[in-house]
Amino acid sequence: MGKFSRLGHELYTGGKSYDFIGRRPLWYVISGGIVLAALLIVILRGFNFGVEFTGGTQYQLSGLTSSQATQGTVDELRQAIADSGVPGAEEPTVATSGDAGILIEVEELSQANADKLIDVIKGVVSVDDDQISPSEIGASWGKTVAKRAIIGVTVFILIAMFFIAVYFREWKMSVAAFVALFHDVIITMGVYSLSGFSVTPSAVTGLLAILGFSLYDTVVVFDKIRENTQAGTLRKSKLSYAEAANLAVNQTLVRSINTSIVALIPIGAILWVSAVQLGSSSLKDLALAQFVGMAAGVFSSVWVAPRILVHLKANEDEVKLAERRARARQRREADRYAAVPTYTETMPIHDAPEGIDLDAIEEGEIDFEGDDGPVVRRNTTASSFGSGRIAPPARGPVEESGASGRRQPTRKPRSQRGK
Repeated sequence: MGKFSRLGHELYTGGKSYDFIGRRPLWYVISGGIVLAALLIVILRGFNFGVEFTGGTQYQLSGLTSSQATQGTVDELRQAIADSGVPGAEEPTVATSGDAGILIEVEELSQANADKLIDVIKGVVSVDDDQISPSEIGASWGKTVAKRAIIGVTVFILIAMFFIAVYFREWKMSVAAFVALFHDVIITMGVYSLSGFSVTPSAVTGLLAILGFSLYDTVVVFDKIRENTQAGTLRKSKLSYAEAANLAVNQTLVRSINTSIVALIPIGAILWVSAVQLGSSSLKDLALAQFVGMAAGVFSSVWVAPRILVHLKANEDEVKLAERRARARQRREADRYAAVPTYTETMPIHDAPEGIDLDAIEEGEIDFEGDDGPVVRRNTTASSFGSGRIAPPARGPVEESGASGRRQPTRKPRSQRGK
């Protein structure tokens, strides 16, 4: 845990950095490929709509005892109906209804298949024919739910984009957030289609829930980008807009990971229990949509939205100026002596310090004038001086140094100074 905390500190201060903004073409191809694959899955496989959207048959078991109307009986009925092989009853919805009833919902069945299903029910629960009440479920309610869901999603997206544009005073952030949101929804729909789970009102509810989570994480990242890329801050930091945005993503990375883990663990547990142990379609539909959508939301808020934002702002004058400053700084750091002027005949000549014999220095006899007199260099030539710099006079006694192999100034302890 301490190592993870240190990593978070290094990411926040810039000591360690991962490139989430660079290699734009590569990551555009990867993200676009994932979205395209999800769209192809939806087009080729379609969705397995539940009885709420397609219509079906509902069987009401009434007059049961308290020992019969239990969760154990519900699970046993669900498993028996699914294993019966009755066409249209492969994924039944079974739930208790009050203290003395059970509801069973399946697709629309023929009379022969309905009789088979009633025999399966009687084999699990001891009921008479008058205790089983079949009724038809129309698809109008499901169509109404779907229509209102589409209206709700549209209104939500418009309000969210307006809020982002007003809060950040930047319409480009709204566009980037919308593209990331579209990315999350399409991936969730593709995985849902691939899984073959029934599309129920619970699945629609889960899809609506992930919209808020995806935008929430994106807004957090954008808020840090805005803080790092303000005019004064960007000029002082000497970073380009892309570098400042990448720093913001790294600074919020640990927070995004922690938030996603906290959200995905309970959702994953619900998905496992409902799909593997209970087989309850209402729970697994909701959990699958939320699990995939939240995971895609974390990916888009880190990899997709910031990259699109940097791309959209690349042509702004302030961003171009910051880019030029960053490139100049990189050139200076690559060769720190590139800006040192070369020697020319017209370069001004400064007087030598008092006590320094320039002729002796040029002949390679004297290095500098110390407190105890000139220091003589033996067997040296003018070329051995390297850059030709003149060392300043020593401010203390000059003695032999075993560490450096030459005479150099020494420093006495404070207690022995002046003695």
